[in-house]
Amino acid sequence: MKPMKNSFTAIDFETAHGKRWSICQVGLVRVENSIITNQLSILVQPPNNFYWDRFIDIHGIDSEQTASAPTFNKIWHLIEPFIKGQNVVAHNGFSFDFPCLNQTLEYYNLSAPEFTGHCTYRLLGENLASLCKKYNITLNHHDALSDALACAELFQIYLGK
Repeated sequence: MKPMKNSFTAIDFETAHGKRWSICQVGLVRVENSIITNQLSILVQPPNNFYWDRFIDIHGIDSEQTASAPTFNKIWHLIEPFIKGQNVVAHNGFSFDFPCLNQTLEYYNLSAPEFTGHCTYRLLGENLASLCKKYNITLNHHDALSDALACAELFQIYLGK
């Protein structure tokens, strides 16, 4: 794996319903030597474009917005370079984002790349909204790119300690 110091990818996924393979939005932020070098936000059509209302209430994404969006397997080639062989950071990564990635790759019969996972929740011990308030980080919670940007900033704070 690549050396951790100040180079990593922060990720966040939003899902359409309770199954982890129902990704409907991807947020990715690449940080090289403490500087954001790339970011990507993609709406994704989940399988059968099916949503649970309570998930729509959380993130505001619905089947109309993803009706013409690509499915995950069609955008994986854009996402994989952010993850493969990298240090990958997510808030609640081990309980949510990393299982989302692995189960979605499995759903589409795609190979999972190797990466080193880190979780800002485990490292900092508070939920994302509380940490953003504490450190004065802008957050549009449950927008995947905003959550990934906040996670990137939190990880840099952690690395600086």
